[in-house]
Amino acid sequence: MNSLLQKIKKSNLMATFSIYFVLLFLFLISMMANENFATIGNLSNISRQIAVGTILAFGQTILIISGMLDLSSGSVLALAGVLSVDAYLKTGSLIVSFLVGIIVAVICNILNGLMVTKFKTPPFIATLAMMAMARGAALLYTNGQNIYQIGDYVIFGQGSWFGVPNPVWFLVITMTVTWYLLKHTVFGRSVYAIGGNEEAANASGINVDRVKMKAYIINGIFVGLAGIIFMSRVNGGLPNGANGYEFKALTAAVIGGTSFSGGVGTASGTLAGAFIVGFLDNIMVLVGVNSYLQQIVRGAIIALAVIYDIYFKTTRKKNKAAKG
Repeated sequence: MNSLLQKIKKSNLMATFSIYFVLLFLFLISMMANENFATIGNLSNISRQIAVGTILAFGQTILIISGMLDLSSGSVLALAGVLSVDAYLKTGSLIVSFLVGIIVAVICNILNGLMVTKFKTPPFIATLAMMAMARGAALLYTNGQNIYQIGDYVIFGQGSWFGVPNPVWFLVITMTVTWYLLKHTVFGRSVYAIGGNEEAANASGINVDRVKMKAYIINGIFVGLAGIIFMSRVNGGLPNGANGYEFKALTAAVIGGTSFSGGVGTASGTLAGAFIVGFLDNIMVLVGVNSYLQQIVRGAIIALAVIYDIYFKTTRKKNKAAKG
């Protein structure tokens, strides 16, 4: 019995910390592959590059843990970002433009939440519909044209504070908020409970629909923030921007250990997953890997992460059965 318990503990320990071992291993390999990889400038550049996708990934993490997801985040990001830029050009106020970006994304996510909770639409279908609507709305509002000459709006994505790029500050803030919500609040415990077993969570008195709506609203705040940073970084309002960013976010979350079956995931794991993808992309560029091959490698990583997730679930179920 003792040996069995030791095996279970060892399995859980490996599942918890394996992502950080992978991150460290990749960092060391990349450092040896190219002398420019570990420079302060390059690492700062990686952090800026992954900031938008990682902020989206924190929202996805909360949703996936609770048994949902968001395929519309890239399109909603574009709509929120474009309207935020336009608000700045019309008012000259950074505060107003910031609030507009957040509010637009939150409204879109409230609609997602209503479709999922009130109309019992599967999250995949609900957010797929929002993906099309938000992208279409962004293109309609701008008549398909990019918005340029955005002035001081660039401070959100190109400015810095105490020598640290603003996108990195926003990344740290959203990571801290996600960690705190999941680890130290009733909402976080409810999210894990719903993702683990929705029927049991409902029977235990958790208002499942309310928690799901809160999850989508939080996701909306993160998506709006990501939209503001994205448009600021590219120095324009691009209605066709951020295509595929929802998959970047999903990739970071899944590689970081968030299970598509729900009930499993951490903010720190998602951050590690985002840096794994960022390190890999960066070192492939530095060593001159063909861009098409880079896409194949990214796809293979997603497949391996999902396979590992399935393997871990199966192992965990066997361990629980053996323990019982």
